[in-house]
Formats: sequence, structure tokens, C-alpha cells
Amino acid sequence: MDTQRPAVNLPGTVEKIIESPHPVIPEKAQIAIEGADDLYRELRIENTLTAEDGGEVSLKPGAPVEITIKAVGPAATIPLDKG
Repeated sequence: MDTQRPAVNLPGTVEKIIESPHPVIPEKAQIAIEGADDLYRELRIENTLTAEDGGEVSLKPGAPVEITIKAVGPAATIPLDKG
């Protein structure tokens, strides 16, 4: 992980794969993010990832995943008041 930028890692699970309705539209992976509010826990992304060898792979239903959120830079965060 990039130690220069504030970040958080959240566990998730691929709930389902949403098939493409048309050949030019990629299929989607629906991911449930653990610890998120009920109304905001699903995330849908294109189901195409790049493997370490540079090849393309896709996620399977039930696969555990990790979602990383990183601040873009110092202007993206503020210190917490611990008073």
C-alpha cells in the first residue's frame, strides 16, 4: 500500500455477476462491502481485472475481495478532532 496517502481497506464478497445485455456492454460484478451501511453496501464494477502477468481475468460469485480507498492527496483529508 502507498504509505504517502491516507487509505482504508474494506473486505467484500462478489455477490453476483450481472450478464451484459449487449455485446458492447461489459458484464458487471456486484460486490457487497462488509461494514458499509445497508443502503450503500453494493458496488458494481466492470468484471475485467488485470492479473500480475498482464492477462485479463474476471471475478467469480462468492469470491472474497478487498476494496482499497485512497485519498488523492493532502487536500482530500482533514484532521480528526480528538477532543
